[in-house]
Amino acid sequence: MHSSKPQAGQLSLTEGPIGKTLFVFSLPILLGNVLQSLNGSINSMWIGNILGEQALAATSNANILMFLLISAIFGIAMAAVILIGQNLGAKRVDEAKKVVGTSAVFFFLLSLIVGVVGVLLSPQILSWMNTPADSIELAITYTRIIFASIPFTFGYNLIMAVLRGSGDAKTPFYFLLLSALLDIALNPLLIRGMWGLPELGIAGSAVATFIAQGFSLVLLLVYLYRKQYFLRITRTDLHLLTLNWTLIRTLIQKGLPMGLGMIVVSLSNMFLIHLVNSYGSESAAAFGVATQISSYVQMPAMAIGGAVTSMAAQNIGAGNWSRVNRITLTGVGYNIVLTGVLVLVLHLFNRQTLELFLPEGGHAVDIGIHINNLTLWSFILFGIFNVVAGVVRSSGAVMFPLAVTFTALLIVRIPLSYLLGYQYGFDWIWWSFPISFLIAVAMNVWYYVYGNWRQAKMMKPAAPAGVR
Repeated sequence: MHSSKPQAGQLSLTEGPIGKTLFVFSLPILLGNVLQSLNGSINSMWIGNILGEQALAATSNANILMFLLISAIFGIAMAAVILIGQNLGAKRVDEAKKVVGTSAVFFFLLSLIVGVVGVLLSPQILSWMNTPADSIELAITYTRIIFASIPFTFGYNLIMAVLRGSGDAKTPFYFLLLSALLDIALNPLLIRGMWGLPELGIAGSAVATFIAQGFSLVLLLVYLYRKQYFLRITRTDLHLLTLNWTLIRTLIQKGLPMGLGMIVVSLSNMFLIHLVNSYGSESAAAFGVATQISSYVQMPAMAIGGAVTSMAAQNIGAGNWSRVNRITLTGVGYNIVLTGVLVLVLHLFNRQTLELFLPEGGHAVDIGIHINNLTLWSFILFGIFNVVAGVVRSSGAVMFPLAVTFTALLIVRIPLSYLLGYQYGFDWIWWSFPISFLIAVAMNVWYYVYGNWRQAKMMKPAAPAGVR
């Protein structure tokens, strides 16, 4: 028998005002995303200013590699969020604990394999990536230490997934804040060798990340056990720490398409950079800055998308379909307002924002203004797509959102941007953004209204044990 009352650490997302719950739940996710971006930017500034361009190039190559790994693990973690959310919505706490137990073992083994392979094969991997000869030794040093910290990265992603699945987005944010502050503070100390610490150069930056992630992960685990968090694995639950292959198959089958969605985004950006580079360094610099700005514009949509996935998963588990529809509409409304305000502010201060990164009065600023004018507002459309896709995925229907992302970015945007660029010139490339996002929204909304995603299942029920 399971109590319908939320337990220690569980926030029920199946009741209460949707607007307030969604806002309170998505805010820590949004702040966490901003924090991680700032952490990366500040660390890049330390490395660039203290060690120079070669070191910065070395970390850039390592970061591309880490993005691919994080993309794959992000998808599997999101599958865990949905499974936990659906089970808690249906009041199946024991089933949710099974997901936690299997995920913990699976993530631990996966992190060890990836970590060891990465440490051993870093030189070969970076060589395949065509890392510049003058920075490859620095890149190997940095990448090996980052690979050694993979168990902490994977562990944190899993715990964050478990907490979000149970309705808690605040706790992961606090420990992410601790990790980021520690990382930022330790970077210059370990790079330069200050306050009696060894001078480690580029290795210092990677060691700072290693220490920050490990320390915050251990503290987070201690905190959850002290608080007697209801999904923690206790002595009586040790039998749950097993490789349940049915669950693992579900995590991979449902998780990989979500991770592939991020890889498709990354691929489309690489094709776009290839095109923009052919127009010279000023155009490339302007596009680089515009991309940085747009990454912040996308953050409200990403946070709301993550929040609606957790909320919808619990409500689907509880069978509250009318509430799922209201969550979708509220999420879309929030995205239009928050992203819209951000876009409006950036349009008003377009030149000033670009001049924070580019030389004042240079031609690159004018190019950046044009790119922003045509692309920024289209991220409101991206947000609508992302929110609707988040709800659809929370039922277990993960293939259609991936197909939409693939179609919009690799079949529509990239060929269209090359066609417009070669036919009409650089200024026309950027119309590919609103056109591709509009197609993505149309496809996703059509599937939401007419598709069979409500019949999708995360797992095929082995027995009618879930029926109460």
